Amino acid sequence: MAGKNGDDFSDVAEEGPGGILNKMFPKMITQTAAKDWINRRRAHIRPWRNFVDQRRFSRPPNFGELCKRMTRNVEHFQSNYIFIFLGLILYCIITSPMLLIALAVFFGGCYIIYLRTLESKMVLFGRELSTANQYGLAGAVSFPFFWLAGAGAAVFWVIGATLVVIGSHASFHEIEGEVEELQMEPV
Repeated sequence: MAGKNGDDFSDVAEEGPGGILNKMFPKMITQTAAKDWINRRRAHIRPWRNFVDQRRFSRPPNFGELCKRMTRNVEHFQSNYIFIFLGLILYCIITSPMLLIALAVFFGGCYIIYLRTLESKMVLFGRELSTANQYGLAGAVSFPFFWLAGAGAAVFWVIGATLVVIGSHASFHEIEGEVEELQMEPV
């Protein structure tokens, strides 16, 4: 059986450094793990100059080369692609004021729930609600705002734009090793 330290699903909030983020996010995703992941991604970003170098773009000669390029480039530029994805999400949120309002309503509700759980347990119709139920209620209340804001369309736009941008880059960008080999050949 899991002891107090190994129980990832207990309702008991551990006090410690990290403030509100440690208490609002699930214990399975610790703040240090998230920071480590972000730092690893930032450390593995390939130079943006190489990423957008126009001399390295060409049409693949056949389908096998296309698959090889896509596989290698997705592995090689994975961190760059993640930041492109995050940039597209940010662009979508900023250019849609209704979506921005819907997100503000949702996160505002979550913050209010967090503050109320510090004071006492929430009771609705004589039944004590768990923290998960309260966040579910916040999601249900903010769902009409997300629907009116077109969040579904925004999600599919971000997914589609990401696939097009990353797929195009990965298939047309020459593999790093091939470019170096071509430059080293005698004339």
